[in-house]
Amino acid sequence: MQQTLTPEEFLAVVDKTPLVSIDLVVRDQQRRVLLGIRVNEPARGFWFVPGGRIMKGETLDEAFSRISVKELGVHSSLADARLLGAFTHQYDTNFAGIPEIGTHYVVLAYEFELALVLEQIPQQQHSNYRWWTSSEAASSEDVHPNNLPYFLPAEGE
Repeated sequence: MQQTLTPEEFLAVVDKTPLVSIDLVVRDQQRRVLLGIRVNEPARGFWFVPGGRIMKGETLDEAFSRISVKELGVHSSLADARLLGAFTHQYDTNFAGIPEIGTHYVVLAYEFELALVLEQIPQQQHSNYRWWTSSEAASSEDVHPNNLPYFLPAEGE
């Protein structure tokens, strides 16, 4: 059972420890990547892939499924995804906007193909979803730099 932290408790966690999260690198049939504009800190205002934190007590499978429903509005299975790697994301900001407390994520990025209707994707964490080619995303200053490794071709491609 997941225990919910108060905002104050969660801020203390953010201040003292890294968070572990999953980024969903969703591709369509044309191999374009799904990005939305971040609504909340950290990275507010940047184009970013969907994703979310792994909760205490969750398996990777459970977290992947929960995050895909919350972020995309559809169930997706970890078995259908390919691990791109583990990445470090560090920000000078935090969800509460409290000065001098940064946010540190250890991110597991998973890539998978999914057909989505953009207008049906939940808008709590991102807005204005759209599909980008990898080259568009990699060359845009509006896409957060922490996402750039997701758009580089893998060795041998």
